[in-house]
Amino acid sequence: MTTRNDLAEGAVSEYVTAVIGGQLFGLPISRVQDVFMPQRLTRVPLSSGEIAGVLNLRGRIVTVVDMRARLGMPKNADGKPPMAVGVDLRGESYGLLIDQIGEVLKLADDGREENPVNLDPRMAKLAGGVHRLDGQLMVVLDVDRVLEIVPDLLAA
Repeated sequence: MTTRNDLAEGAVSEYVTAVIGGQLFGLPISRVQDVFMPQRLTRVPLSSGEIAGVLNLRGRIVTVVDMRARLGMPKNADGKPPMAVGVDLRGESYGLLIDQIGEVLKLADDGREENPVNLDPRMAKLAGGVHRLDGQLMVVLDVDRVLEIVPDLLAA
């Protein structure tokens, strides 16, 4: 439902923000199913290092993707337990392992920019644009691109 403000300001998108390795990321809220603390993660033999494992979340088997590994970042050494953002792709449930969850931001679509040329190539491969916020850059994650690894692994 569009409101008068939306029409006056143009199209607006909502993002769930997450921090991974000190970098702010935004996931389109329409793709986020839930946010949870992963418990009892089971490693999957012979899986890529990007797959942290699987877990049972309310009766569903969820494949958990380590976003630090996916982005080529070192493992988190601060000792804080990771969080996960639940997403869905073609009826399958996935959890994206992140360092910290943030707030929900409403940002104008016309403020979204193409990936800068100097954006880290691994990040750029998974990004669907950026938003410049007060003093920092929010990279918009393209959930489909993030999960492109999974079909390759299952086919192997």
